[in-house]
Amino acid sequence: MKYQERIVSDYKIMLGKPVIRGTRITVELILKKLSQGATVQDLINMYPNLVEADVLAALTYASEVIANEEVINLAS
Repeated sequence: MKYQERIVSDYKIMLGKPVIRGTRITVELILKKLSQGATVQDLINMYPNLVEADVLAALTYASEVIANEEVINLAS
């Protein structure tokens, strides 16, 4: 899945945090709700503008950000 089709960052929307295109629903919010035990269906019920592909795009986005994170070892 290409998350770029569903996840956007625009400084005019939520101060540039990544959001689901056409909404103010942040990737952060989706991840937080999932970590608190919400299911994909729960999210869709809570936020009727969401579809399953949006939630999966948020997960893909988050995993790619972490995969490309640079780790600096300060302990030498």
